Amino acid sequence: MSIVIDSGTPVLVQGFTGRIGSFHSEEMIEYGTNIVGGVTPGRGGTTHQGLPVFDTVKDAVSATGAEASIVFVPPPFAADAIMEAADGGLRACVCITDGIPAQDMMRVKRYMRRYKSDKRMQLIGPNCAGVISPGKALLGIMPGHIYQEGEVGIIGRSGTLGYEAASQLKAEGIGVSTSVGIGGDPINGSSFKDHLAAFETDPQTRVVVMIGEIGGPQEAEAAQFARDHMNKPVVGYIAGLTAPKGRTMGHAGAIVSAAGESAEEKVEILRQCGVTVVERPSEFGSTVREVLATIS
Repeated sequence: MSIVIDSGTPVLVQGFTGRIGSFHSEEMIEYGTNIVGGVTPGRGGTTHQGLPVFDTVKDAVSATGAEASIVFVPPPFAADAIMEAADGGLRACVCITDGIPAQDMMRVKRYMRRYKSDKRMQLIGPNCAGVISPGKALLGIMPGHIYQEGEVGIIGRSGTLGYEAASQLKAEGIGVSTSVGIGGDPINGSSFKDHLAAFETDPQTRVVVMIGEIGGPQEAEAAQFARDHMNKPVVGYIAGLTAPKGRTMGHAGAIVSAAGESAEEKVEILRQCGVTVVERPSEFGSTVREVLATIS
């Protein structure tokens, strides 16, 4: 089972005909993702990579029955693309775009609240690697060959650390059920907690790996959620132990500005909540192997 998309989910690409959208669309189609068309305003009625192009998401959904989309739209226009996806009736949207202004994402978050929670589109990202369910579908920019199908869920703010974890798991003969990149921006569409809840109910997933970093309260909130609401073991890693306070490190959201946001404080909170902590990024594989052995 997949927690976001599976092999049959019809997918749109927003920004389909652009250079980046074209490149990654080819990769996703080759992986097996069911891409049914794309959206590029002004290009409606044409075809690209053998698939129809539409002017709007609503037109595309009406013609194809699409349920999800992925956004490769430049930062100044990406917020509008996300809101258009929400209005188009899509169930899920992954936004890859990096550099969307925080004020634009605040507008997106407010806009999406006009929909009731059970009708509200799930937004993953922005500034994320996307989602992959190995052997089923890729809705993102992950290198698909490093993911082996299996029973470990991955959620990460850092795309590259998610790749590292998946690669180490594969080397250990351990597979991944779904890997989700939630993105490194301070305002994002979905949180660790949202995906932990989904993995808890996913029958394929037995262990969840949570890859966090300095800045923001999400990891602490997720650890408390895992303690109070999860039966499946959670393995956690926090990047940024050597980051100086007050300096942005890589991601826009990776800045320590309040108590509980440093790597040391987050690691302590994870331990207090019963999360198994990965000490170094080279130990993802061995740590998960040990946790799986305790529940076999």
